[in-house]
Amino acid sequence: MDQEYSAIDGNPSFRQRALRVAWGDDCAAMNEGRMVSAQTLSGTGSLRVGFEFLKEWYPKKDAKIFVPDPTWPTHNGIGARSGFEVVHYRYYDAATKGLNFAGMSEDLDSAPNGSIVVLHPCAHNPTGCDPTHDQWRQLADLVVAKGHFICFDSAYQGFASGDLDRDAFAIRHFATKTNNICLFQSFAKNFGLYGQRVGCTSFLTADTDEVSRVTSRLRQICRPMYSNPPLHGARIVDVVLGDEQLTKSWHGDLKTMSGRMMEMRTGLVERLTGLGSTHDWSHITS
Repeated sequence: MDQEYSAIDGNPSFRQRALRVAWGDDCAAMNEGRMVSAQTLSGTGSLRVGFEFLKEWYPKKDAKIFVPDPTWPTHNGIGARSGFEVVHYRYYDAATKGLNFAGMSEDLDSAPNGSIVVLHPCAHNPTGCDPTHDQWRQLADLVVAKGHFICFDSAYQGFASGDLDRDAFAIRHFATKTNNICLFQSFAKNFGLYGQRVGCTSFLTADTDEVSRVTSRLRQICRPMYSNPPLHGARIVDVVLGDEQLTKSWHGDLKTMSGRMMEMRTGLVERLTGLGSTHDWSHITS
C-alpha cells in the first residue's frame, strides 16, 4: 500500500465506518449528511481538535467546560491548553462507591445555559461508574432544557459491557434530542492500537451549509497542528470494519476481553468472601 500523505481530515472510509460504530446505522444526522468528522491522533488528539474548534467558533464566548469530578486528568490539561476555564461537576460518591446522580444533575442544572459539558458514555475513567439508561434519559432532557453543548469522550466502547450498541446508548439517545453534540473517539483500547493513534472527532450539524463550514474550520485547525493523521492504524480499523467476518471476529474479541475482566472481578470478590471478608464488595462487580 502507498505511503503518501493522507487528506488533512484523514481516511474517509475509516471515518464513515467509525461513525457507524458509535452513532449507529439509524442515526438521522449521519444518514441525512449532517455529520462532519476528522480523523485525529487517538482520543487525546480528538479532544484537542474539538476543544480548539469550540474555543474559536462556539457562539457563547464565555462558555466554560464542565467535566466530572473525578475525570481523566488530561481533560483538564487539554481544556486549559485550548483556552477554556475548566469546572468540575459532582459525579462520584466515595462514601457509597457509586454515582452521585443527584449532585451531578444539580450541578449541570445550575451551570450557565449553553455550557460545554464533557460526558463519558461508558466505562467512566477513572471510576468505572456509569449512569443507567434511565439516568441517561433524564440527563438528556436536562441538558436540552439548559441548552448545553455535549462532548462525549468515547475511549472504551465495547469494553464496558462487551456490547458495542449497549455502550453507545448515551451517544445515540442524545442524538435523537439535540444537534449540540460532538464525539471524541479512540480506537486505542477496543482495537488494541495504542501506539497507532487512531481517533475521530465528529460534530452534528443542522444542515448541509453548516456541514461545509464546519468541515473547512476543522481542516484549518488540523493543518497547522499536525498536517495530516497517520495511515496504518486507521487502515487496520477500516479493513476490519469493512469485512463482515473480521467485524464478527472483533465483536467476539470484545466480549472475550470484557468477560475476562468481569471474571477477574467476580473471582476477586469470591476469594475475599471465602477468606471471611464481610465488607460490601459489590462496587467491584458493578
